[in-house]
Amino acid sequence: MEISKAIRKQAEAAERRATQTADAIFANQMKTLAEAFRAQADVLKRKKKKKKK
Repeated sequence: MEISKAIRKQAEAAERRATQTADAIFANQMKTLAEAFRAQADVLKRKKKKKKK
């Protein structure tokens, strides 16, 4: 599995945890973590595309 896909799966897992918890602070942290994972996956994908050119 390519690393950007694995990171996106981590983002999905963090988002699921955010919706499953009653703790608002923890939920917010998980949402932020999910956003960070997605941003990192986007960067990796762009770098990979750039290398192919």
